[in-house]
Amino acid sequence: MAPRPDAGDTASDERLALRIGHSFTRPELLGQSLAHRSWCSEHGGQDSNERLEFLGDAVLGLVVAEHTYRQHAELSDGMLSKVRASVVNAHVLAEVAVELGVPDHLRLGKGEDASGGRAKVSILADTMEAVIGAVYLDAGLEAARALVLSRLGGRIDAAVGEPGESDHKSRLQEEAVRLGRGVPRYDVEGFGPDHARRYLATVYVSGQRLGTGDGRSKKDAEQVAAQEACRTLEAERGGGNA
Repeated sequence: MAPRPDAGDTASDERLALRIGHSFTRPELLGQSLAHRSWCSEHGGQDSNERLEFLGDAVLGLVVAEHTYRQHAELSDGMLSKVRASVVNAHVLAEVAVELGVPDHLRLGKGEDASGGRAKVSILADTMEAVIGAVYLDAGLEAARALVLSRLGGRIDAAVGEPGESDHKSRLQEEAVRLGRGVPRYDVEGFGPDHARRYLATVYVSGQRLGTGDGRSKKDAEQVAAQEACRTLEAERGGGNA
């Protein structure tokens, strides 16, 4: 693992910018997008990435929704929502962050770093949204669109090509009922400030906790939890991918 970067580590930021595929005219935006609030609490006067995360979430949602709408006129509004949920969620964004090498560039407080913050799905997903927000502020919507589609375009096409795969809640319910384990139950709780509200969902089948997930909406969080639960059931049966 790379050393924890400092605020002035421009070389580290430049390496990440190359992987992102964007040359920042305001490189401080990329630095801010990597600054977790735990790091900012140890460095007075530094802004965290939370506002950029809020902006990036909106830009991400718009780009994915518009792309899917324009490229797939055959999809109903319900299917558009399912496709969006399958690619705009914390687990997918965390995967993208790892692909780009974001964990090595995160600015984390010492405690958060020591507790494994570089591998936390929520931190990676939030940072990826902040990076998108930084690109948007630096160069506008087209630059942000290029980043989003370069990383999520293939996932969108896969979700459209296999529509059943994007509705993990339906898949989970069908499988649970087929196994004689009843209907899944979801517990959802919200957390965070109003401007950056997130939801954590936990799904139970026959009283057993099978999955958890978080997202910007209750529906997104439930979909992520259901996807994890599908994988858990598959693993219990000893094979295949959910």
